[in-house]
Amino acid sequence: MTTFTALFDANILYPAPLRDLLIELATTGLFRAKWSNIIHEEWISNLLENRPDLKKVDLDKTRAAMNAAVLDCLVENFEGLIPSLNLPDANDRHVLAAAIRGRADVIVTMNQKDFPASELSQYSIHTQHPDDFISDLLSLSINLKLT
Repeated sequence: MTTFTALFDANILYPAPLRDLLIELATTGLFRAKWSNIIHEEWISNLLENRPDLKKVDLDKTRAAMNAAVLDCLVENFEGLIPSLNLPDANDRHVLAAAIRGRADVIVTMNQKDFPASELSQYSIHTQHPDDFISDLLSLSINLKLT
């Protein structure tokens, strides 16, 4: 199994089709997927705010299924890092803190501007849009099959 680790930001877990695809890809062994309970709370609360037809109990089942499907996915004990981090949006510091504690190589997010390379490079972390992340995984998978 690879040690390449991707931390998923809440904005890529929000849309169900993308979330489902990424969870399926996370079970392939091409990379290690990580997230935190704070990230879970963020995507769930945003979804409930925008979709009153959905029920929290159902999204909590989705959360539990995600955690069960992906081995060692939850990052914990990172909260102490949050105050020391400097990002344009202070509300994103928990994401970087979880990435640091989870030893992530990449933060997969649609909000790359909120994670400046100058700050992330200190921790050898970069960001990647989910489209690019998925494309790179597919290319890697194809190359592995050809060798």
